[in-house]
Amino acid sequence: MATLDALFLKFATNKLGQLSSRIVDCLGRLAEDQIWSRDSQNQNAVGNLVLHLCGNVRQWIISGVGGEADARDRDAEFAARGEVSGAELVARLEETMARALEIVRNTTAERLTETVRIQGYEVSVLEAIGHVTEHFAQHTGQIVYATKLLTGADLGYYRHLSKTPAHREKTP
Repeated sequence: MATLDALFLKFATNKLGQLSSRIVDCLGRLAEDQIWSRDSQNQNAVGNLVLHLCGNVRQWIISGVGGEADARDRDAEFAARGEVSGAELVARLEETMARALEIVRNTTAERLTETVRIQGYEVSVLEAIGHVTEHFAQHTGQIVYATKLLTGADLGYYRHLSKTPAHREKTP
């Protein structure tokens, strides 16, 4: 029987892996100008959201939980206006997530209750991992939505549900 800590850590790694693969898929569907497209200056482009997620995951997981140095420039994540190519965004995301997922997978049950200080907050390691998972999901949803708007495509992430009688309705 799985322990609660093992279930939580498995869920977090699986969910973060699934979501990061969807972001990579979205970046592959978008042209460079679409990655950096915005309707107004108070909106974030997909590129900004990817940079922001990389910065957040590095700060909260790689630094906060993993103990590596924190060198985040949060303002730069939102100030970028196309200096980073889609291929470079994919590489940064994949590198960041590989390291973060390794740290989460290797987190022990005892560490989950340990307190760490991140962005001035005192949080447990469990809270840090939970925060990142929730935050990553929120911005992945924005990236998926933007990709649908920019391409007009059904991304097909829930296509498998249409084969089940209880899920014949079209899933967003």
